[in-house]
Amino acid sequence: MGKPLMIQEEDERRIERLKRRLGIQRKVDVLRAGIDLLEKEADRRERIRRWKRAAALVAASSREVNAEFQAHSRLKRI
Repeated sequence: MGKPLMIQEEDERRIERLKRRLGIQRKVDVLRAGIDLLEKEADRRERIRRWKRAAALVAASSREVNAEFQAHSRLKRI
């Protein structure tokens, strides 16, 4: 059985507006859609955090490789 949830009046109005705007039938579906969006945002932030960590881990070796390639650059010989 579901758990009761106390919703303040302003939140109730916001949910009703979203129901109309999005054509959603039930309040719970509006809340689920919001939770889905929050989960996606949390996943995106976590993915970005992992990318930044991975980039930081390889930054030094990437600089070394780039410097090595630049030494043999055709552009410098022109």
